[in-house]
Amino acid sequence: MTANCFSQASKEPMSDLENGMATIIRVFHKYSGLKRKLKKAELKDLINNEMNHFIMKIQENDTLDELFADLDQNGDLEIDFKEFIALIAMVTSACHELFIPSDHKK
Repeated sequence: MTANCFSQASKEPMSDLENGMATIIRVFHKYSGLKRKLKKAELKDLINNEMNHFIMKIQENDTLDELFADLDQNGDLEIDFKEFIALIAMVTSACHELFIPSDHKK
């Protein structure tokens, strides 16, 4: 599936969801740089600096090694954007209950 990202030039403001998606992209590239992939240390920095309300800070190398191995689906020892999005999806799925108003919970 290919998204049409050309509407970015629109004068209409982006929705909250679109802003969130753009933020995810910007943060990934802030840590990955021109190579567009995260090495293990960059992933650790990204998680510890940008996701510290959703994931406990990674201090143990074993924890980082396990997470990195789970995310690195192609085994190239780097995390590309699609692999990174899997992390975002897992964390969002695990934490979404925290954002449901109590009167909407079953």
